[in-house]
Amino acid sequence: MQKLTNKEEEIMHILWKLKKAFVKEVQAEITEDQPHYNTLSTIVRNLEEKGYVAHNAFGNTHQYYPIVSIEDYRKGFMSTAIDNYFNSSYKSMVSFFAKEEKISADELREILNMIENPKEK
Repeated sequence: MQKLTNKEEEIMHILWKLKKAFVKEVQAEITEDQPHYNTLSTIVRNLEEKGYVAHNAFGNTHQYYPIVSIEDYRKGFMSTAIDNYFNSSYKSMVSFFAKEEKISADELREILNMIENPKEK
């Protein structure tokens, strides 16, 4: 999976939310720093070239939809982040969040329970 720019990732989140959309619909969802229609159209076509989206043609217009699920993207993104920032150590990642007080003891116990009892949800 090729790495996405921040703007490409923002657009993918919109497409995951909408499931399918024309460029104008994607543009309407962007609240800050809304790009020009042509710029946004180029970004969406780049996402298609990277293999993240596909389209259905309706005359001269295209309706785009994601072909990479948010779950698959999350797995790749997190694996890369853990490899690059935590030396491939999940323990280092969890301890980082604990030290930064981004995860509570209760949440850690819940994670431990999920590891010890994988069939329970």
